[in-house]
Amino acid sequence: MEHDSPALDRVRELVAPVASDLGLDIYDIEHRGGTLRVMLDTPTDTAAGVTLDDLALASRLVSRQLDEHDPVPGRYTLEVTSPGVERSLRRPEHFQREIGKVVAIRLSDVTADERRVTGTLVATDDVGAMIRVEGPDGPVERHVPFTQIDRARTVFEWSATPKGTPPKGKATASGPGKKKEHSS
Repeated sequence: MEHDSPALDRVRELVAPVASDLGLDIYDIEHRGGTLRVMLDTPTDTAAGVTLDDLALASRLVSRQLDEHDPVPGRYTLEVTSPGVERSLRRPEHFQREIGKVVAIRLSDVTADERRVTGTLVATDDVGAMIRVEGPDGPVERHVPFTQIDRARTVFEWSATPKGTPPKGKATASGPGKKKEHSS
């Protein structure tokens, strides 16, 4: 599992009050290839997803905070986004949020007979996740230590959605800033 740099920890500190004021949670923050991505989500007890209006407002407010405090060295493009329906699981708290959902996990051991594990996430603890998988004699639960996970994500399962209910998908808003490049 990945850990944040001091710069990303500072970004998290700056974004937290903005997210809180908007009734959102910080899902994740990552800085890769010149893009600083701030992923915001609704609290786990909320049925509705993040709207584009939420993200546009959050993008403006986060951009202001980052311009004022300048926590990330160099040039970058800021993206404020939702994690989407098939979201990456990089931290124990990500797994905790997704209990009851189907997840796909790729193990870091390339020599493992079963390098990929797909099943229902039934529990987590400080060291790993418990996944219910289909075995030859029916469902079995398998504990997967976080230290053995290369990548993990939720798996979106299509189901009948009542008419008029928008799907909880991925939305993105980008914002301007003195150090940030604009993206559309």
